[in-house]
Amino acid sequence: MSNNPFTLTFGKKPEEYISRYENTELIRNAFESPNPVSQTYMIQGIRGSGKTVLMTSIANELSNNKDFIVVDLNSTQDLINDLAMRINNSNKHKNGLIEKGFNISVAGFGVGLGGSSNTYDSISTIENYLESLKKKGKKLLITIDEVMHDENMRHFASEFQLLLRKDYPVFLLMTGLYEQVNAIQNDPALTFLLRTPKLDLKPLSLHQITKQYAEIFNLDLENAKNLAQITKGYAFAFQAFGMLYYEYRNTLSLEDILSKLDDMLDDFVYRKIWEGLSTQDKNVLKAIDTDQMKVKDLCEKISMTSSTFSKYRERLIKSGILYSPSHGYVSITLPRFSNIVSSYD
Repeated sequence: MSNNPFTLTFGKKPEEYISRYENTELIRNAFESPNPVSQTYMIQGIRGSGKTVLMTSIANELSNNKDFIVVDLNSTQDLINDLAMRINNSNKHKNGLIEKGFNISVAGFGVGLGGSSNTYDSISTIENYLESLKKKGKKLLITIDEVMHDENMRHFASEFQLLLRKDYPVFLLMTGLYEQVNAIQNDPALTFLLRTPKLDLKPLSLHQITKQYAEIFNLDLENAKNLAQITKGYAFAFQAFGMLYYEYRNTLSLEDILSKLDDMLDDFVYRKIWEGLSTQDKNVLKAIDTDQMKVKDLCEKISMTSSTFSKYRERLIKSGILYSPSHGYVSITLPRFSNIVSSYD
């Protein structure tokens, strides 16, 4: 697949990238403002919706701003110690950014400032660093991909809240799946995250996908539009279908290409999405056998009252799997989902 402009690498900004200008500008403007409306943002979406790519794109843009230092944390590590280590590594590449002699050991403890023998734990190390940034008019952006609701996140969020209360120039950009974000924001110990603005990733613009497919595949707009509609604006499908069509458009039928697309969707994302659903969620989704299904007909099919169904409807909409195209109807947001999950247990 040489020179193929599409990619399946999660989190990597692909060569053919559909920009989410509104989301990007909203966060950039907030973080770059002298008086930010919020110093934290959460990007929420289903697997394969482009959360990590959007966060990476924003982080890369801000890293080009001389006033920002960007640090990426691993949600599976001890976030506080990881932050202390990473800002120390960042400082080594930013000569003169903070006081000479600043350093921390592998264990996450400082050896002091200016060569003193005082030791500092990770929190003190972080605060000293932020104090230096503040004096120099600089800001620290922390990114965390795929946040988890666990004790590690609880500890980090509590300490981050204290940093905000001390008016440090620290900013936080996170991504997460609906169920994890919901659990974090409803944790009584993490009430400040309840006020964190959430960006729910919507499908990519079919207009922009159409334009890109038309240009790359040398198609007229009508044919390009038909291909774009197959993806339903789902970011992973845009890349996967584009990659397959680029490779096989001259050797395979569209039906055969779509069969390969189904295999990719199954292997990379849909099976993982399916495994995270409750039994009743699965029953609801398997019962949707038309592009737009009447809620009344769906409830009758699965023997469920409308009031009971509304609970599952709301959760599936928030998780990014379902949407309501018009009053009294529901549709699945994910392309070819019903075809693929029909074979699942």
